[in-house]
Amino acid sequence: MAPDARDTTDAATDPALACPIAPVVDIVFSRWTTPILWSLHTFGRQRFVELERRIPGLTPKVLTQRLRQLERDGLVVRTYYREIPPRVEYEISELGLSLAPLFAHLAEWSSAHLDRVERARHDYDAR
Repeated sequence: MAPDARDTTDAATDPALACPIAPVVDIVFSRWTTPILWSLHTFGRQRFVELERRIPGLTPKVLTQRLRQLERDGLVVRTYYREIPPRVEYEISELGLSLAPLFAHLAEWSSAHLDRVERARHDYDAR
């Protein structure tokens, strides 16, 4: 049976094949995911309002959406305490902690190269 042209998947049509880290980038490096993970890694278990205060510009709606997605992806653990009033805390999961070396490398790269990126932008914009 001849293969159907519509069933062919290659790097030209599948972003995951063109760049094998694309799915990871989609999960970890969305606009607010990185600051949330960074905050949970740096400051440990936190309540919603603590995260909200630590990440300026992040709306409660978006924080809720991102936390749900991170929980779904297994990167964050949500703990609900049956108290009066109820309490919910978030912490980075073991899987989320496995990203720490990646973040450390990115922080090192940022320290070493971000000034060059800024200069390149300035030079480009000056043209």
